[in-house]
Amino acid sequence: MIDTKPLFHLEAEVATPQISPQSPLGERRFIPVTGGAFSGERLNGKLLSGGSDCQLIRADGVADLDIRVTLQCDDETIIFMKGLGMRHGPNEVLESIAKGEAVDRSEYYFRETMMFEAPTGKHEWLNRIIAIGVGERQRDVVIIDAFELL
Repeated sequence: MIDTKPLFHLEAEVATPQISPQSPLGERRFIPVTGGAFSGERLNGKLLSGGSDCQLIRADGVADLDIRVTLQCDDETIIFMKGLGMRHGPNEVLESIAKGEAVDRSEYYFRETMMFEAPTGKHEWLNRIIAIGVGERQRDVVIIDAFELL
């Protein structure tokens, strides 16, 4: 059994996806992150604009996720976070999500692994952990509940 510890709740504000439907590997989506916030017992702050979620929608309908965002902690520390994940589910559920409709996260699979780059100091412990997240996609927001793997 693997133990985890809550790390943070993150809400990323996202812009309209930029879509390239005819890629040789599948549909490519570039989704700009425009802001947001995160909060937890040991880590709080905001997401800075300029990050992104680059997705590949595979032939089997699975979305491969490649996330790169910048976190700014309440103490002004800047931390780079990179994540890899996947989202999939029944076609009707994914169609509802694509339309911006509310869908309970239990109806589809959305998981992410996360690693961090933090400067020396108060938050450098992040450089030595891997986190996992359970996600939810809403119209203009992506929600991640992240947990440190112990």
